[in-house]
Amino acid sequence: MRETARARILETLPEAALVLDVGGWAVPFPRADWILDLGAYETRGEWGYEGDRATERFTADTWIRRDICEREPWPFADDQFDFAICSHTLEDVRDPVWVCSELARVAKAGYIEVPSRLEEQSWGFQGPWTGWGHHHWIVEADQTAGRLQFVFKHHTVHAPGSHFPAGFRDTLSLDERVTSLWWERSFAGIERIFDEPAALDAYLQDFVTARRARRGPRGRWRRPRR
Repeated sequence: MRETARARILETLPEAALVLDVGGWAVPFPRADWILDLGAYETRGEWGYEGDRATERFTADTWIRRDICEREPWPFADDQFDFAICSHTLEDVRDPVWVCSELARVAKAGYIEVPSRLEEQSWGFQGPWTGWGHHHWIVEADQTAGRLQFVFKHHTVHAPGSHFPAGFRDTLSLDERVTSLWWERSFAGIERIFDEPAALDAYLQDFVTARRARRGPRGRWRRPRR
């Protein structure tokens, strides 16, 4: 999670607010009162920690271990939580649209963070392929509409013209490598489906082309103006 987002959550949440962390096994958020994840409580924090482990509010009793994509309602009441966090999880799971619907059902507000298209369409930073090898989705957030759009990460993302060149990701700031959505009351998660291969190719290639147009002299990448 971005440090600015973590700080905002901690600064603005009332002490009495009930917080849920969905998919928090790898990097738990200690302010969460409940965790929902397929991973076990005993092995939490495999990839790090969002803060001080000594400040954990959740316990083994409030750690719910289950498949978050299982088509059964999560074991929580409507609007049970004041705030829900889902950070770097939706791009991994098989049914992010279902997860979004349950997030909106059980919480009154929340924060979602996923890799940006700039990162997910970058070549070579993890290996000789585009983006993160284990991610299933390219995700875009529309803060105004309160919506997340998911596009299945088809193998054509590895084709010439559909990704940024090796080294591009290194030019991105930490903020540019992620996309986020702050939501209140509700939000929508939708899948965009392409019926024609040419439409998917255009979706991938037009994004790269537009960003490449911002290249400075001598082929150097420059960051967009804020």
